[in-house]
Amino acid sequence: MEILENEQKVYDKLDELAIEYTVIEHEPVYTAAELDAIKDRTHGIHCKNLFLRNAKGNKYYLITAQDDAEVNLKEVKDKIGSTRLSFASPERLMKVLNLQPGSVNPFSLINDEEKLVTFFLDKNVINGEDLNFHPNVNHKMVTISLNGLKKYLADLGVIINPVEL
Repeated sequence: MEILENEQKVYDKLDELAIEYTVIEHEPVYTAAELDAIKDRTHGIHCKNLFLRNAKGNKYYLITAQDDAEVNLKEVKDKIGSTRLSFASPERLMKVLNLQPGSVNPFSLINDEEKLVTFFLDKNVINGEDLNFHPNVNHKMVTISLNGLKKYLADLGVIINPVEL
């Protein structure tokens, strides 16, 4: 499959930082539930990523959790210090992270040039296991170590805010 510019930015950054990773190709997936079809092809934790906005629409949040985690937005808003939360529209996702729905992940923060997004990582994912994310496209999966993800985000100036979901 062709490597898209948005995807290549992720690989270039990982390579620049000498972070080890593996990539597999698969059928496009749009939801955490659809991940089941490819889970046996990778190891580590599969994650779901929620791109949210507050009630006014002037703050954005990316929350990464284990793919089978139950995420109650009413409870999460209090845990992250926000007003009412809702999913950001596809238009907002494109404007802020330059992505199509189904592709959002922590790697996407490379596109957050204005630093509008606050990143939260579920404490259940911060356990040393390898993590799996789309590389800004939903037909490939990157497996990376937790330390590799931390190094990637630190280079972007992104703070990992742990949250218990």
